[in-house]
Amino acid sequence: MGRKRNGRIVIGYDLGENYAQISYYLPSAEDVETLPVVAGSEQYNIPLALCRRKEKNQWLYGRDALRAAKEQEGYLVDNLLELVRSGEPVVIEEESFEPAALLTLFVKRSLSLLSIVAQPEYLDGVMFTVERLDERMVDVLSQMAVNLQLKTDRIYFQSHVDSFYHYTLSQQESLWAYEVLLCEYDNRNLRLYRFECNRKTTPRVVFIEEDERREMQRQEDENGELPKEGLDDLFSRIVKEKCNGRAVSSVYLIGDGYRDGWADESLHYLCRGRRVFQGNNLYSKGACYSICGKLGLREAKEGYIFLGRDKLSANVGMRLLRRGEDSYFAIMDGGVNWYDARKEFDVIMEAGDTMAVLLTPLNGGEPREVHVVLKGIPERENWTTRLRVNAQMVSRTQFRVKVTDMGFGEIFPSLGAEWEKRIEIV
Repeated sequence: MGRKRNGRIVIGYDLGENYAQISYYLPSAEDVETLPVVAGSEQYNIPLALCRRKEKNQWLYGRDALRAAKEQEGYLVDNLLELVRSGEPVVIEEESFEPAALLTLFVKRSLSLLSIVAQPEYLDGVMFTVERLDERMVDVLSQMAVNLQLKTDRIYFQSHVDSFYHYTLSQQESLWAYEVLLCEYDNRNLRLYRFECNRKTTPRVVFIEEDERREMQRQEDENGELPKEGLDDLFSRIVKEKCNGRAVSSVYLIGDGYRDGWADESLHYLCRGRRVFQGNNLYSKGACYSICGKLGLREAKEGYIFLGRDKLSANVGMRLLRRGEDSYFAIMDGGVNWYDARKEFDVIMEAGDTMAVLLTPLNGGEPREVHVVLKGIPERENWTTRLRVNAQMVSRTQFRVKVTDMGFGEIFPSLGAEWEKRIEIV
């Protein structure tokens, strides 16, 4: 860890509710590694907190921020993701700060830890992963990516579920020959993810079932300790419910909730015929495996597609005449993240005022055709109207088609007409 390497580096950055974490990959390395906050340790979590020093324009982050706040040297700002979702400004000493700007500051400061293994100018790409990606979080992360001013434009986002998928496929196949169970517990909520692969389809389709249990929530008592009574029995019942009648190859236990060693009975059950792993860097590693595959740095598992919450659930295309033959033109491919799905292209209309968009569901449903009517399109001879089409997903279930009349050279100048239609994908 003490030697800086001059090769390109990519990272997976996990933005959790309470902690951040960075995993990285160097082309000369055998596998993805996680960056410790203390050299030589297995302490990977960076507290997701900032502290502004009193009467000074100085910000501390992570462990230093918590220490300074505890010693009353400054003003603590934690729960950064919650603040970002609300959008409410943070006021310190009558000065207002935007939560998105504070999150950007935290990420920029924490990325300085990379200097342990590589120079910043060698950063080739970043995959950020968060628990859930909605429109608000995508907007915030997109703006953050711009404001970080990194020396790469290869900056991507994905959910924790997506990172679990990429982590699982990066492991030896015996660990996911059947189903895989992930149990994330932070002392408040127990989140369960069940990985299942349908190997009878081409490509093979992966589904991840999500479940959340709040009955395991526990709070510190007057002595600052977390109660354990009944916790093992409750968790044991939940995992038995999840595993009963199913072939489960492996189980992952992640999160701070398992630290105080209360799960003896549950572990005894889970270890019967299954591989069980405990740790806390699965999401950051999964994000790093994902960007490695995206940039071609590691061999990716081909022939698999993940249909998750953030995925485009249908192929979107058009039937066109190309070189005199009917053909299918792909606009957006199903299985990609909805916020990454966009395409711009030009077409030449034969005649009429209607474009047809073809939606083909990945779940085997019947394809359907949606018509985009270009009301008021200029009347011209056949094959003399060039249109620019911009298609982009604007939410998980809706995409926008924007069509602009480009004219046809000097013969038919563009009149600047535009049409827009939003189409639901169900």
